[in-house]
Amino acid sequence: MKKRMLVLSAACAAGALVLTACGGGSTGESADGTVTLKLVAADYGDKASNSSTLYWKDVAGRFEAANPKIKVDVQVINWNDIDSQVKTMVQSGNMPDVLQTGGYADKVADDLLYKAEEVLSPATRDNLVDSFAEAGEVDGVQYGIPFVSSARALFYNKKVFADAGITEPPKTWDDVRSAAERIKAKTPGIAPYALPLGPEEAQGESLIWELGNGGGYTDAKGRYTLDSKANIETFTWLRDNLVEPGLTYGNPAATDRRTAFADFAAGKAGMLNGHPSLIQMSKDGKVDYGIAPIPGKDGALDSTLGVADWMMAFKDRGNQEEIRKFLDFAYAKENTLKFDELYNLMPVTEDTLQEMTSSGRHKDLEPFFELLPKAAFYPLGDTTWDAVSAEIKKSGGTAVGDDPAKVLGDLQRKAEQAVADR
Repeated sequence: MKKRMLVLSAACAAGALVLTACGGGSTGESADGTVTLKLVAADYGDKASNSSTLYWKDVAGRFEAANPKIKVDVQVINWNDIDSQVKTMVQSGNMPDVLQTGGYADKVADDLLYKAEEVLSPATRDNLVDSFAEAGEVDGVQYGIPFVSSARALFYNKKVFADAGITEPPKTWDDVRSAAERIKAKTPGIAPYALPLGPEEAQGESLIWELGNGGGYTDAKGRYTLDSKANIETFTWLRDNLVEPGLTYGNPAATDRRTAFADFAAGKAGMLNGHPSLIQMSKDGKVDYGIAPIPGKDGALDSTLGVADWMMAFKDRGNQEEIRKFLDFAYAKENTLKFDELYNLMPVTEDTLQEMTSSGRHKDLEPFFELLPKAAFYPLGDTTWDAVSAEIKKSGGTAVGDDPAKVLGDLQRKAEQAVADR
C-alpha cells in the first residue's frame, strides 16, 4: 500500500489524585516491569459459543506466551452498549490502550489516538488494503486502522418465496411490497420483510434504503443532508408501504439487526438486507437462502453499503511500543483469517484477501466481493460522525412510525449543531 493539552486541574497539580484522574493515565506497568494492555472490543457473536471473547482470549494468550512482559486484559462488549461504555471510560480517564469498534473520528477530534504509523510496523501498514486504510484518514492522516469489512445485499428465503408464488427476488421497492404482500397472504407467521431500525444499527439500514432513492447522509461537499427530500420520501414510503400495512415488524424502531437475522435464520422472515455473517447463520438454521442486489426505488442497485469496523490505539497510558507489538501480532494472517472466517466477514489485509479469494472455500462471499468496489460508506472521516451516528441509532427508526420530516429534521439540526460545536 502507498500512503500517505490537556490543562491540569488544580487538584491534579496538587498531586493529590492518581494519574488516571488527571488524564495522564496509568501505564499498567507492574513492579516486575510487566505492562498490561487494556483491549476493549465489540462482540460479533450471536451467542456465548461464538462470542468474540473467545477469539480475543485466544489471541491474547498466544501473544502473552510470545511476549512474557506484556499482558492483555480483554473486555468484549455488545454492539448496543459499546459506544456508551467507551464514552464513560474516556470521561472517567479509564481509557483502553486498544479499542476495536465501529468508528474512530470522534476520538481523533478529542486528540486521543496515536496515528496509525505510530503503532503499526511498516509491514503491517503496507498489508492494509488501500481503500480501507484511506477510509481511516482524517485530514489526510490515518488514525483508524481497518479491522474487518462487510457489504450488504438482499437475502431471501427461497422456500418462503416459492410457497408464496414468487419466482424471482425483488428489484424495485414496488417489487418488495408486492412480494411482502404475497408472503403475508400465503405464509402466515412469517415476517414478510424484516426491517431492523432499532439502536443496534439503525444508521446502516437507513442508509441502504436512502441510497435506493438517490439520498444519503451527506452531499458532494460532505455537508449533512439527513432531512433531504429524497430521505423524507424514503421513510414515508417505508411507513406507508411496509410498516402500516403490517408487512414488517410492528415497531421497527425497537427491532435490532440481531433479532432480524435470528428470525431469518430460523425461517421466520421472508427477506431482509443482510451482511455475510448471515450466511453461516442461515446454513445453521437450514434455510435455503438466495442473495441478490439491494432493490432500489426504480431498480436494483449496482452498489451497496460498505462497512468497515475499526481498531484504534489510545495515547493516554503511553504504551506505544507494547501496542505496536500487539497490533502487529493481531494483524498477522493467521489471526485475521480466523476472525473473518469465523464471522463470514471480508478482509482488510492483502494477504488475507488473497487467501480468501484463491482458496475456493468462500464461494458464498463472491456476491459481496463483487458489490464492495462500488460501495458507499458512512462519512467516517468527519469527526462529528460518531455523535451523529449515535443520534440516528437512538431515534432515526421512529421516522417510520411518526412524521418522517419531523424526525429527520430533528436529526439534521443535531448534526448541524455537532458541526458547529467541533
